[in-house]
Amino acid sequence: MIVVKALFWGSVGALAWTHAGYPLAAAVAARLRPRGVAARDELPRVAAVVAAHDEETVIERRLGNLLGQDYPAGRLEIVVASDASTDRTHELVDEIAAREPRVRLLRCERGGKVAAQNRAVRETDAEILAFTDAATEWAPDALRKLVRSFADPDVAYVTGGHVYRAADGTNREGTYWKYEHWLRQSESRLGSITGGIGPIYAVRRDDYVEVDPRFGHDLALPYLMVQHGKRAVYDPEALAFEKPSRDLEDEYKRKVRMLEHCWLITLKGGMLRRLGPVYAVELVSHRHLRYASGVLHLIALATNIALVREGVVYKVMLGGQLGLLAAAAARKGIARYYVLVTWATVAALGNYLRRGVPATWAPPEGTR
Repeated sequence: MIVVKALFWGSVGALAWTHAGYPLAAAVAARLRPRGVAARDELPRVAAVVAAHDEETVIERRLGNLLGQDYPAGRLEIVVASDASTDRTHELVDEIAAREPRVRLLRCERGGKVAAQNRAVRETDAEILAFTDAATEWAPDALRKLVRSFADPDVAYVTGGHVYRAADGTNREGTYWKYEHWLRQSESRLGSITGGIGPIYAVRRDDYVEVDPRFGHDLALPYLMVQHGKRAVYDPEALAFEKPSRDLEDEYKRKVRMLEHCWLITLKGGMLRRLGPVYAVELVSHRHLRYASGVLHLIALATNIALVREGVVYKVMLGGQLGLLAAAAARKGIARYYVLVTWATVAALGNYLRRGVPATWAPPEGTR
């Protein structure tokens, strides 16, 4: 029973640390030893890259929003990198480009989002590369605020704040993101964040890295910047707005697809190479243990059942685990969201081990 107890308490401790202990420790450490960013309101030349695949319903709005940014027209170009769109995306972008010289379309072969982004970077020469999604809208001053941190020569990557509009259905992703934004603020003050936000981020051209097309920038670029001796920071005032998946079931499917890429990067991306001890602890705590949370829950439940006769503590712990599952089965909001998203880490790992990870993607249901 010693081994079983060790597995039980180890898995429970790891879950408690990744979800509560680490965020609190990071917040305290960030207050005690903050590392500031020498931001200034500078206006470097920016190439805004919009990766798109069949985005006819939102691409005009996205381009209108970018063209309306409070940023000098001569300092901004907008590149739509179409990943072999088959709807009216090309036609609509061409119509806008015909009257607006800042906009241009790149017709890419089907290779996935990252491949399209890499192609766009190679065909621009701006100092700063800003990336966004087709279904996103930025606040009017988002770009100006996003690039101000690049006045600090140590900063190579900046991600902005992300606000979910109300879902049409049962999704509770907005609640999760409030927690994630708080944690990113702490990590940024400590030195560097461990993950970015897809709808709004920017990279200094000299620091951009072409990653495996199956990887995602959100997870790969921040740690790669740190490995190269630079910082990846968070500016919550550079705001992007997005509609979440309609229902929890849609969000579960999106999470599985996203986590497949996260597992690939975690297991094959060399995340822990050439890192200082503080950032290595951040990566393990926020990323590795978080992605392993579904497996940790399964270990905790199985060993708890085996230990239930060992004392009151184990009975209480088992009751708590079964209560969480019962609340999720009864479709209670936060409990159901947590269980589904946690199970998505297991489903994604299974998919990755069975068939690998595709580079291509499709727009999530209900977000357009």
